[in-house]
Amino acid sequence: MHAPDGFLTAGTAVATGALSVSTITIALKQAKEQMAEKMVPLAGIAAAFVFAAQMFNFPVAGGTTGHLLGGALAAILLGPHVGAVVVTVVVVVQALAFADGGITALGYNVLNMAIIPAYGGFAAYAGFRRLLPRGGGGVIAATGLAAGASVVFSAAAFSIQWLFGATAPVPFDTVFGAMVGVHILIGIGEGVISALTVAAVLSSRPDLVFGARDVAQARLDQGIRVPLRAFVIGSFVVTILVATVVSQFAVDDPDGLEVVAEEAGFIASGQEHGLSDSIFADYATAGINNKSLSLAIAGTAGTIITLAVGYGLFRALRQREKESK
Repeated sequence: MHAPDGFLTAGTAVATGALSVSTITIALKQAKEQMAEKMVPLAGIAAAFVFAAQMFNFPVAGGTTGHLLGGALAAILLGPHVGAVVVTVVVVVQALAFADGGITALGYNVLNMAIIPAYGGFAAYAGFRRLLPRGGGGVIAATGLAAGASVVFSAAAFSIQWLFGATAPVPFDTVFGAMVGVHILIGIGEGVISALTVAAVLSSRPDLVFGARDVAQARLDQGIRVPLRAFVIGSFVVTILVATVVSQFAVDDPDGLEVVAEEAGFIASGQEHGLSDSIFADYATAGINNKSLSLAIAGTAGTIITLAVGYGLFRALRQREKESK
């Protein structure tokens, strides 16, 4: 879903940019008011994990791949406002440091990859929770279903933006059908990864799952609680392993958006990234000829950069909230 510059018209880029900036500004204000001290390192770790997990492209069908969006996952773990900001940090770091997703396309990439999956995914999660049994199993199942749905929401959003900002004579229904069709399959992978992640957190620190506050106390009463420091350190180690080891098994085939663009005939609208010569462009390290080592270094750097930006941002928000009281 990382769209390059040029896929949509300049007017659409400006409009979605304004919408994204406005929404994230509101999200930051809400996050500042809701930010508890223990959430600061968790928000940084969540940003780093989403970055690392997005490096792993899994096969879907017919030479198509997908990767985690992470908006619904972040929203369920941290709340929709914090979740939207967390994935926005990831998308911005990817665009500026890894030449992944266009710079002028940041408006619609943030909207489609962070805002819609976070808020839409959390709304879907709340709906599924009402239908599913209460307890940890219901939380995990609702997470998987909502995360999968969030990918379809994102695909539909791009299609609607295409309706108003097409850069090629390709009908809306063609783009919509292709985008939604392939992203239903990608959503299955999103759902599995998100459900497994939430299950792991529930099993160790249920009180840290925003979307499971109603079941957390029961699990805490059972003695299920890992010290916060150990949880953060363990999560960071897992994130580094995903970025350096799991990422080595990523499939090189194009993702869903690229496949749709090629088949529908608007792939030529995409423009070369303005930072394509940067040191970590395309998740490789300039000057390192060994492909595996190059990827591992880039993954480690990206994880640390995203963690630093996410932690620093939420630490600043927390500090400002404390000073205002």
